[in-house]
Amino acid sequence: MTNIEMLENTLPIAPLKLIAMESCKPLGQKVNDYIVSFRENTINEVTESPLYRNYKANNYQVDCSCPRFGSGEAKGILKETIRGTDLFIMTDVCNYSLTYTVNGHLNHMSPDDHYQDLKRIIAAATGKARRINVIMPFLYESRQHKRTRRESLDCALALEELDAMGVSNIITFDAHDPRVQNAIPLSGFDSFNPQYQFLKALFREVPDLKADKEHLMIISPDEGAMHRAVYFSNVLGVDMGMFYKRRDYSTVVNGKNPIVAHEFLGDDVTGKDVLIVDDMISSGESMLDTAKELKDRGAKNVVVCCTFGLFTDGLEKFDDFNSQGYFDYVITTNLNYRSPELLKRSWYIEADMSKFTAAIINTLNHDVPIGNSLSPTEKIQTLLKKHKEQFE
Repeated sequence: MTNIEMLENTLPIAPLKLIAMESCKPLGQKVNDYIVSFRENTINEVTESPLYRNYKANNYQVDCSCPRFGSGEAKGILKETIRGTDLFIMTDVCNYSLTYTVNGHLNHMSPDDHYQDLKRIIAAATGKARRINVIMPFLYESRQHKRTRRESLDCALALEELDAMGVSNIITFDAHDPRVQNAIPLSGFDSFNPQYQFLKALFREVPDLKADKEHLMIISPDEGAMHRAVYFSNVLGVDMGMFYKRRDYSTVVNGKNPIVAHEFLGDDVTGKDVLIVDDMISSGESMLDTAKELKDRGAKNVVVCCTFGLFTDGLEKFDDFNSQGYFDYVITTNLNYRSPELLKRSWYIEADMSKFTAAIINTLNHDVPIGNSLSPTEKIQTLLKKHKEQFE
């Protein structure tokens, strides 16, 4: 049975509604448009039954806001009814471009602020929506997923809090460590990965790239990203390598132990194109060091693929490394805020995740199995076959 047949033969659990928080309005609009188009042009078995009430609509978005008082306190407001609906709330906790005032002082919104606004909207919807689902592409506090000394476990606490507030499903992308879902073992938690979208964007921008064992290699910048590189190399049928970071554990700089050197494990990269895969670019320091090491070892084209491009230290160092030829492209998704300056960079490629996100929402709304229908492996193989035909 095809994915569309599964949807046509399964009732939605409730009328679909979508809230895109202020932090991710552009992504939410694209996701909404894809859902509207899909249901209008693809799903045919829709009857006049009340069970399909408002199934096909011109808009699924719910208007809401989180206005603030002069003290900085806020409240969540839903401006239309969501009673009896299957509600999906999207938020981008990394959108630092939004601001608010506290006693006349301008503040940029932090992940903590975005998370609090999310809880406000959930609180406004609790007891009214049939089911509440949260789509949080960058999982809040995901880098504080384990305790190494006397530390808080912020990500686990946040998941427990959302679960206690009545959230049924938490959808995220490329979670820093998916095992954090162990904090809520009886609730829905799914982490999806953008490998297919990465390759689609890469082949579009670099059509002459040869994805075979003789010309391409996958690189993990550290041991933590190994599982991503292993999947990529297996599905593409190419070799992989890994860098591991030697750190000075006697020193702490900016909250972490500084990297002393990058050591490489893997085959020769001379003359090969390489893809460096990881979940995020934060400051980008270790990623740029990895790219430079690969170029110094004779790599041909160096492409960085990361789900989230945060660029917390700005873009200047990336401009510098690109001008020196240490890397060719950086690919990130549109799941988090990207500054207008980043979008203008010639070395930047965006992988669009809106259609994939819309497919996830559609599938969950029908409560059909989500794993097989959204697995990227088959789509990657089809894309590879089509791409390789141009070289035959």
